[in-house]
Amino acid sequence: MSTLIANSHGRSFAGKPVVLAMTGASGAVYGVRLLEQLLLQDVPVHLTISDSGAAVIAQELGVQLNLAEPDVAAVMNACQQFLKLDLTDSDSQFGSNLVPSALADGRLVLHYFKNYFTPIASGSFLTAGMVVCPCSGSTLSGIAHAASQNLIQRAADVHLKEHRKLIVVPRETPLSVFQLENLHRLAQAGAIVLPAAPGWYHGVRDLIDIVDFVVARILDQLDVPHTLMRRWKEDST
Repeated sequence: MSTLIANSHGRSFAGKPVVLAMTGASGAVYGVRLLEQLLLQDVPVHLTISDSGAAVIAQELGVQLNLAEPDVAAVMNACQQFLKLDLTDSDSQFGSNLVPSALADGRLVLHYFKNYFTPIASGSFLTAGMVVCPCSGSTLSGIAHAASQNLIQRAADVHLKEHRKLIVVPRETPLSVFQLENLHRLAQAGAIVLPAAPGWYHGVRDLIDIVDFVVARILDQLDVPHTLMRRWKEDST
């Protein structure tokens, strides 16, 4: 049976919230598409974006963010245009409607990445897990060494110490020996290392197929239902 949680707006959602952090690695589109899919499934999301993450969003999606009050709807709209999604598609409710309604009813909560006085900095705040997508090398190092130099690193450290699900999505290539050691260290601590390495066996036709492959694997790890890609079956050819 699903656990119901109530937010400050009085609405109840099935399950615990997911923490999503976007940092300064290339591949902002993965994080934005993941955010959309979580919200469409009524999964509450606590979102935090680092300053480097905002710089990547500006470069890759063309949206300048004020991290004190980030315009997440503008980011989603830019992502929709980048992926050439059809706004009439019920599975692609980007931007203008999805984000404001999620902010209004409490499905989406924003946290400034330098503010430690937020629920996600505490182990007493229960979550279904945390995803760092995309995960930069510096964030990877900070988490692996429990540096807690910002809210993202602190929240990740909380998930490790509380033995909750932590998913890191690195995209950089090639990887240095230090990055490999950090990934190994996190895996030993219980984190899930899920590189943004899309497969090609599912009938890739468009850019969205490549993005959704990675997002689908993240959603699977969070036990969030989706229809982003066809699953492998015994009779698949």
